[in-house]
Amino acid sequence: MAALRIIQEDLGEVVLIDKLPGLAQGKAYDLEDARSLLKYNYKISGTDDISQIRDSDIIVVTAGLPRKPGMSREDLISINADILKDISLSIKKLSPQAIIIVVTNPLDLMTYLTLRLTGFSPAKVFGMGVTLDASRFADLIAKELNIPNTDVETMVIGSHGEGMLPLPRLTKIKGVALDKFLDKALVAELAKQTIERGAKIVSLLGSGSAYFAPSAAISDLAKAVAKDEKRVLGVSSYLSGEYGVSDICIGVPCRIGKQGIEKIISLELNREEHDAFVRSCESIRNNIALLKPHISVS
Repeated sequence: MAALRIIQEDLGEVVLIDKLPGLAQGKAYDLEDARSLLKYNYKISGTDDISQIRDSDIIVVTAGLPRKPGMSREDLISINADILKDISLSIKKLSPQAIIIVVTNPLDLMTYLTLRLTGFSPAKVFGMGVTLDASRFADLIAKELNIPNTDVETMVIGSHGEGMLPLPRLTKIKGVALDKFLDKALVAELAKQTIERGAKIVSLLGSGSAYFAPSAAISDLAKAVAKDEKRVLGVSSYLSGEYGVSDICIGVPCRIGKQGIEKIISLELNREEHDAFVRSCESIRNNIALLKPHISVS
């Protein structure tokens, strides 16, 4: 789905890679067959040969085990860290100039791991996370108010998981503060639903996880890079003193352009928001220790 959105945005040639022989090639053939119907003359291919990422401009990493019902993102750490280690080292060797967008869960930890293993500049490695979470928060607000979701400007920071922090105070409806439309209790409920949305989708599907909305978030980020849009989007970014935090990757608003993260936007958080953000940071930091066996390169 992400590949389809990207080629419809005319961002360039797309190469699908999956270690299972035939899978990526079959999907590429299917997408090729849609060209005449879609009236797009895009170029797409599929392979199980990771060397085909050589000299890529943008690499989207979605590889890994998806969440199953009852499984937290943190349950996936060891399994997906092993998968991303191999991929990260291949990217480092074959495409040292690439911008990397990480989608694999647990997202903030996998972004940190990818950054450490590639040794890339922090500007060139970021995670998709809170871009999706902000969209979910906006949709829930729009449905509650029965208004177009395009009227809603949301802000979500923190980890892409149970520690995410929707910020109602910085959320607006056509420039007007959210608390002018909804009372505090209802806003808190919508924020809670946003935090639980991913797990709810997983439980309803029974197998796999969300893919329509994540694919839209991936495409949006890829477009911001490819077209040098310099838009402010929420991504999992490496912090080195911003917000008083260092040496973790976590969701914050950033200006995204052809160089990747061109600026980390520092929000003025109140005490309650700051404390919640610190707790989210500490949750990630506590799990970074679990990555240490995977970060070492023999």
